[in-house]
Amino acid sequence: MILVTAATGNIGRELTCELDARGAELRVLVRDPARAAGLPERAERAVGDLGEPTTLTPAFDGVDKLFLLTPGIGTDYTAAAITAAGAAGVNHIVHLSSLHVIGDPMPAMGRWHHEREEIIRGSGIPATFLRPGGFMTNALDWLPTIRDANHVLDPVGPGRYAPIDPADIAAVAALALTENGHRGKEYLLTGHEMFTVTEQVRIISETIGRDIEVRAAATPGEAVRSRFPNGAPQALADAITEGFTLMRADTVGFRTDTVERLLGRRPRTFADWCARNADAFRRPEQT
Repeated sequence: MILVTAATGNIGRELTCELDARGAELRVLVRDPARAAGLPERAERAVGDLGEPTTLTPAFDGVDKLFLLTPGIGTDYTAAAITAAGAAGVNHIVHLSSLHVIGDPMPAMGRWHHEREEIIRGSGIPATFLRPGGFMTNALDWLPTIRDANHVLDPVGPGRYAPIDPADIAAVAALALTENGHRGKEYLLTGHEMFTVTEQVRIISETIGRDIEVRAAATPGEAVRSRFPNGAPQALADAITEGFTLMRADTVGFRTDTVERLLGRRPRTFADWCARNADAFRRPEQT
């Protein structure tokens, strides 16, 4: 039995479909059963919350493999999941970490993920660590200003990176959960194409047939405030600001061929992702 945490998120939904297509015995952990609408019917539903460890015992009962994605800041969710996994006899964990853990020096985002990885290593349960870079779905953070003011605030200027489609992360996770040879491995995952923010916005514009202005953010902090208009925890705001600063300085970018080596195909393109999500970027009068 495979248990998928964060099953209603961008990666989790794709992963449950991948596992369902492979015929895997599958259970999803959800806080709100209503949000599980659209997940494969064959997947068992377990209601629980990583933030409430007492709810995890029945969810983990009979599970031998775990896909673990823990959101937010800190390690409490990871520790609760690993305690439950150990008690249930889980024998393989595929954990969503971050490319930031290889930073030198390691940024705050990387330190949080590194600490989570260390908890898993300390458990003695064999694990596979997936370390993706930026997600293509991060472009959805631009929706408020695109819809309301037809612009995107750019905090990274000449900085370049290779965003990855969450569907490709899910495909690698499904491979690691259902095939041999992945325990003890660490996979750095990126897309194939390098972009600046301006180049990404140009592709969105072409997809929806409307020009979108790119405005340079005066400071990385301005972009954080735009992304979190109601405020963000200070530690998170500082980490995002640090990340934007590092991205601005990296005008070459970092790219791996891991997805292609594991899946036997190129990663999905940003243009393809935009085509699948075009309606999200259109104004009501365009749809």
